[in-house]
Amino acid sequence: MKSKRIQIIFTHILSIFLVTNFHAQGNGNIASAIKVVVIDPGHGGKDPGCLGANTQEKIVCLAMGLKLGELIKKKYPEIKVVYTRDSDVFVELDDRAKIANKNNADLFICIHANAASSSAVGTETYVLGLHRTESQQKIAERENAAIYLEKDKGEKYKDFDLSPDAIIARQIQLSVFLDQSISFATKLQKEFKGIGRYDRGVKQAGFIVLYKTTMPSVLIETGFLTNLVEQKFLMTEATQNLMSGSMFSAFEKYKNELEGINGQLTNKNEKNVISNDVEFKVQLETSEKSILLNEERFEGLEVSEYQQEKLFKYTSGVFLNDYKSANNHKNELRKQGFQHAFVVAFQNGERISLEKALKLAEK
Repeated sequence: MKSKRIQIIFTHILSIFLVTNFHAQGNGNIASAIKVVVIDPGHGGKDPGCLGANTQEKIVCLAMGLKLGELIKKKYPEIKVVYTRDSDVFVELDDRAKIANKNNADLFICIHANAASSSAVGTETYVLGLHRTESQQKIAERENAAIYLEKDKGEKYKDFDLSPDAIIARQIQLSVFLDQSISFATKLQKEFKGIGRYDRGVKQAGFIVLYKTTMPSVLIETGFLTNLVEQKFLMTEATQNLMSGSMFSAFEKYKNELEGINGQLTNKNEKNVISNDVEFKVQLETSEKSILLNEERFEGLEVSEYQQEKLFKYTSGVFLNDYKSANNHKNELRKQGFQHAFVVAFQNGERISLEKALKLAEK
């Protein structure tokens, strides 16, 4: 078993040179410029993706993807923008990756929306890797489930290996691009946070579409359609413009970084559009040492960590401008054994007093 694993990893290390050479021949030095961007709006056609009360994942993803493409083409007409779909059609996962690889893309941007509990909120961006929590695994499984809607019902993937060993080997194979993927993902999350979105961080999971692409690649979960506030946000054209504008700002900073240019913000007039939003959360615990978020005590909960006065603090739930729901969540958590749970409030990532938060939320 060990010898087989070593052989797989050695083979993939060797292929780094093939992947690097492939891009060098087509694009020249990858650090000099971005020439081709492939934008992949998730789902489509007979595959609606996750469902909100009044919309579908495929609809909001396409809207944001097209808007992002237009921003890139307008500012950088020399960059070729390719969409895996530009209308409501079904595209197989394997074909999405093939489109990116065939066009010798320098960057692959996959746009999705999320589903979880009605209290879940925020954006997260994925790169290829091993999931660290059950929720990350479930997201990958949900997005990968599109293969069963393909003509052969996913038959061509029957021998496809997404085991930990295979993903590690693939990471090694694409290590020349992984740092760039993480860099772009980090910039995306920073831009989303800058417009008031809750930052769920940069994460890793085994998405088929990321596994099969041979360039820096990210998968963006733009928000939760299962949360009525988030759904409304993602459905509105003004806020779709805000999201795509943030993606473009991250893209521009990433491009400038590759080229050694100190980029400027391109979204200055939009940055504070929703800065008055308040995030209510329920604080569960405080510790002098960091606690793993997947510990048994937090089982079944979406838990986040923040630091204040050298202490590590842990919260559950995010409720935008909704103190009542946060308070109800607090009462439920107390019944579950978190007897000292209480509501806290944040604005633009900073903790604020509950009194100030309630006044802001009323507005």
